[in-house]
This record gives sequence, C-alpha cells and structure tokens, in this order.
Amino acid sequence: MTTKNIKISDEAGVRLIIMDRPAKKNAITEDMYAAMADAINGAQEDEALRAVMLTGVGDVFTAGNDMGAFLNPRATMGNADQPVERFLQAILRAKKPLLAAVNGMAIGIGTTMLLHCDLVYASDNARFSMPFINLGLMPEAASSLLLPFTVGSKKAAEMLMFGDFHDTKAALGMGLINEVFPANALMNEAMKRAQILAAKPPAALLLIKNLLKRAPETPAKRMARESALFGERLQSAECKEAATAFFEKRAPDFSK
Repeated sequence: MTTKNIKISDEAGVRLIIMDRPAKKNAITEDMYAAMADAINGAQEDEALRAVMLTGVGDVFTAGNDMGAFLNPRATMGNADQPVERFLQAILRAKKPLLAAVNGMAIGIGTTMLLHCDLVYASDNARFSMPFINLGLMPEAASSLLLPFTVGSKKAAEMLMFGDFHDTKAALGMGLINEVFPANALMNEAMKRAQILAAKPPAALLLIKNLLKRAPETPAKRMARESALFGERLQSAECKEAATAFFEKRAPDFSK
C-alpha cells in the first residue's frame, strides 16, 4: 500500500509509515499529512495491526513542513478538515502504540510529533530542533504542554525559545528519545522492538497506553482505576492464555 511520497507496509502486526521525499529532505506536504493520517487511523480499526511506526527515507527523518505550502497565504491551522490537523488528531488519539525511528534530522513537527509517540528510537546522527521562534511562529501539536512534561520546564524553555539543534546525547539525557543505534542498524532494531510489542496481549497493551496518556489525577484515584482494571484483566482470555502458557512451558499466543 503506497501513496506518493508516503510508503505504507504491514508486517508482523506493525504498520510502517515512511516519509519518502528525499529530494526535499522529507518535508511534509498536505497530501503526505493526509496519507499519514489515513494510515494511522486505519491501523486503529485493523485487528491484525498492533503498533504503528513512523520513519523517513535516507538520512533525514523530516525537515518539517513543506515551506512552499506552509507559507501559502491561504494556509490555515485549526480547521478539523485540514490535512495537518487530521494528522495531529491521528497521533493525539491513536489507541495503539505509536513508535518512531528517527533517522537523521527531525525539524519542527519532526520533533513535536515525537511527543505523541510512546517510544522513540534514533540513529546516532539524529538531530532535533523546534525552530518556531526563528520563524516568528508558535509551537504546534500541544508541544508547549507536552515538552515540559517530557524534558522539564527549563529545558523546554531553552528548546522553544532558542530553537537550536540538539544531538542524540542531549535528547537521550532529557528523555526525548528511548535509545540510540548506529544509523545502519536503526530500522532493524526499531522494528524488532515494535514487533515485540505487537506480540504482547493487545487489550492489555491498549489499556496501559490509555492509562499513560490520561490526564493527571490523584494517586488515590489512579490506584483505584488500576485496581479495577487489574481485577477485570484477571478474568480476561489474555491472562488465562499467559497463565496456561506458563504452566505448559511455552510462549503465549495472543494473535487470536
């Protein structure tokens, strides 16, 4: 399944979405946003798919928005039917694990989209920047809220107010990414982890992501919520399969 500048493939329970516009450093057009939104949303409804992975071709994840389309005087933000807004809503509302393999520069939305990913892996030559201030713009994708939660308020202020590049050492240290791999090993390692996730109990995985993404609440309320879900899960087919596999000394099968 392929669309212009976006390649989509499904393997071992993982939908791989590749930004494929190397001549423009994978800068994202409206058509690309629309295709990615459709691919992410479609994966939520496909029971055979358990996770979604985002990446780019070559040595650039994405240079961000295509400036030609972005500077169009008719361009707008905030309208639900706009391709970029559909993409932002898709990554915001994705129920299944969303991963990214960052293979080089991640500029603008190339970095802010990572704040919605559950797991982010990067090549050792990756670099991250949110240069909105340098364009006289505001950050998007709820990054002014999510970035401080991820990296801390002082580091978020530095990143958004200066708009500088940060390397993988800095990104790893501040918790923006999970792990760094050599560029030639990134996709194999990232897909390996995505496929491990895809083999986990799917309903339990969705519940864990939902808990992690919920708005803050008191420890007592969260404990009560977890306890109620824990009790329900004890009676689930997934838990019974895991227990049966343990006693039968075999790997559990959550594919059904």
